[in-house]
Amino acid sequence: MIISSLLAAEGLAQLGCSLGAGIAVIGAGLGIGKIGSSAMDAIARQPEASGKIQTNMILTSAFVDGCALFAIVACAFLI
Repeated sequence: MIISSLLAAEGLAQLGCSLGAGIAVIGAGLGIGKIGSSAMDAIARQPEASGKIQTNMILTSAFVDGCALFAIVACAFLI
């Protein structure tokens, strides 16, 4: 009885970790999409500033992607 409850608790922990990693990836995807959309709007309004806008967009996307990767690794370590 005790072994089955421990296995059930471990299974729920693995389910929670996988759901957490999935939510982190979905959030990062939405965030990067919003960054790209806002950058394209800004470039359409001020084409002469496109170089600076693209640089900031790429840096911000990399930071968001790094945070998502950190969340995935943290969820993987909890398994």
